[in-house]
Parts: sequence; structure tokens; C-alpha cells
Amino acid sequence: MSDTFTLPDLGEGLTEAQLVRWLVAVGDTIAVDAPVAEVETAKAVVEVPSPYGGVVTELHGEPGGTVLVGAPLITVTADQPAAAAYREEERAGSGNVLIGYGTSTAANGRRRRRRPAGTRTVVLDRPRTQSPIVRKLARERGLNLATLTGSGPDGLITRADVERAAAPSAGDDPRTGLGIRERVPMTGIRKAIATTLSRSRREIPEATTWVDVDASALVELRESLAGAGILALLARFVVAGLARFPELNARVDEGEIVQFDGVNLGIATQAGRGLVVPAVRRADRMSARELDAEIRRVVTAARDGAVPEPVAGTFTLNNYGSFGVDGSAAIINHPEVAILGVGRILPKPWVVDGQVVPRHLTQLSLVFDHRVCDGGTAAGFLRFVADAVENPLSALADL
Repeated sequence: MSDTFTLPDLGEGLTEAQLVRWLVAVGDTIAVDAPVAEVETAKAVVEVPSPYGGVVTELHGEPGGTVLVGAPLITVTADQPAAAAYREEERAGSGNVLIGYGTSTAANGRRRRRRPAGTRTVVLDRPRTQSPIVRKLARERGLNLATLTGSGPDGLITRADVERAAAPSAGDDPRTGLGIRERVPMTGIRKAIATTLSRSRREIPEATTWVDVDASALVELRESLAGAGILALLARFVVAGLARFPELNARVDEGEIVQFDGVNLGIATQAGRGLVVPAVRRADRMSARELDAEIRRVVTAARDGAVPEPVAGTFTLNNYGSFGVDGSAAIINHPEVAILGVGRILPKPWVVDGQVVPRHLTQLSLVFDHRVCDGGTAAGFLRFVADAVENPLSALADL
């Protein structure tokens, strides 16, 4: 009597696999647990073992084709006790990956199975029914299945039983097989950060645009100005740009775009307890020197964990160049609708008037909510700030 083996559950919600190649042919005699096909899922390429021993009578599918979970894979003239046990375990279910075939009905698991012609006969010691993948997992974890108590019907050993035995208390991760060094509860500021960033990714259809900028004149200006750093000068250019492109100084509120009259400028700050964004209230009313002093004050307070006057920002400036990186597609600080990032300033070759000369270059990167504006508005704002960086004296004179 022939039995057909269907493609088993390959785990993590996967419903299909691509047949890479057959490892057997029609007419081959195979043993239980013998790999019969190599399939590729979205996760990995795996070999699928047969739950039956016997002669292969049909292969279902061609290499390169897709096989659905539960669809026929191979048909063999099966060892009937093994086939019955396979169906018993399949009905019971083990609640995990590739479980439910390659089983024995022997109570104490000792049986003799003949290998294909030309191989020697071996005696296999098997505990109460378990699949070949369960046995493989146990070997990888260094476990003796005879010492385990199965949680399935009639003591059936499942993959979950093996994983529990492999990671009792010290903490092995059942998915990777690696030890768990530490579990860190996501609480306090870390939980708040995770909530805000997750909400931003979930709700905001964001887009990113960037430009390389010659910041040589800005570096020279910083050196000649006492009491105003580059971040303060950038902040001044940002608030001026938002006055011209108010769509980016806004939030989305129940189907409406709310634009603000004034700018509370958030400054992304890496504090000991995590990423925080203290804001400078009414940054649009401040000079570059006033911005410098206020930015230093709120950043210092945030890093010390004491922000006495919490201010909700309307736009965020992120100086990730201080971490030694050139660019980043940052996550918008919800419910704001845009964030401007600044990379590190480095001397690089640049073409000026047809000549390659060394200049101080940086990259500006704007991430914006596509609901509030289109690319032209975002590019206009970014270009405004970039032009101000390249010609800071002229820009400051006009502000």
C-alpha cells in the first residue's frame, strides 16, 4: 500500500516553500528519516526527511516550483506501522516546526529496520514516538531522548519538550540555540522610546532626502565667532527655513494638518538612560548666540536626567555626526512631521570652479511625513538650509 507524505509545517507562519532539488528518484528504496528533498523558505534552505521507509513511487513537483504546506511531496510504499504512527502524531500535533513524522509505535522504542540494499542492518534505539527533527534537535542540544518525558498523547516527545529540557533556567534561546546572557525589561525611558518610535514607524509614511554640503565657510565662521557653535548656527538656519516652509513645522491631528506659529526646536540627545529630545522653546525668537546658550542648557539638563520645564518640540535637529557617522535615515519624533540630521564634517576633495580642492563636507538628511507635504516642499527646505550652510554670512545677514 502506498502512502503520500505532505510538506510539513516549516515554522514561523510560513505556508509554502520552493522545491530546490530532489534527493531521491522514483524507484529508490529509502529508510525512515532519509532526506528526500531540499526546499527553500523565506528563512532558510532545509532538507526534508521522509517519515516512511519504502520504495519511492512518485515525486510531486518539479525543482523550481512552489509547494504549499500540506500539499503532496512524495509517495512511497510505506512501512505500515510507521505510517500509522505518523498519522497518529500528525493528528495529535506538537505545536511546533516539522513535527509529526518518523515515529514508532513500540512502547519502549526498540525495533529493527532494514536499510536499502547494499547497506548493513542496524538496530535503532528509539524512545516513545518522536519525529526525526525532534531527534535531530535533541542531538544538537546534547540531550538523551530516553531521559525525557513526552507531553504529547501517550507520552509522545515533541519539539517543545526538547526545547524546554535544553533551556531550563540558565536560559537557552530555543530559536537560535544560543545562551541568553541577560534579559533587560523594557521599562521607563526605554519603554517610552520604544513606544514613540514604534508609533512613528506605524503611523507616518515617511520619506528621506539628503544632500552633500560644503561647510567650509561655516567652519571658518564658527572659528571667528565667540559664543556660537556650529549646532547653534544650524539651528538658526533651521528655524528660518521652517518660517519659509511651515508645512514641516506641524503635526497631523485627526485628519487635519496643524501648523504652528513658532518653533520649539527639539535637539536629539544621547543621555545615559537613552535617547531623549529636549526642546528649546520659541527657538524662532532667538539669535544664534541665544540658541547656543539655550541648547547647551537643555542638553545638559537632559543628560543629567533633570528637565525642569518639559517642552513639546515641533521639529527636531539631530547631530548624529557627533557619533562619527556621515548619514542616517532617522525616525521622526512622533507627533512631529520632520527631522533634520547632520553628519560629521570632514575634509574631502570637492570641485570648485572646475578644480578639485580640499573642502569641509557634511551631509544633511531630512526625513519627513509625506502626508503633510510632497518632495518639492521637503527639497526646498533642505536646499534652503544647505545654501545657508554654504554661505552662512549672507544667510545670517538676511535672517
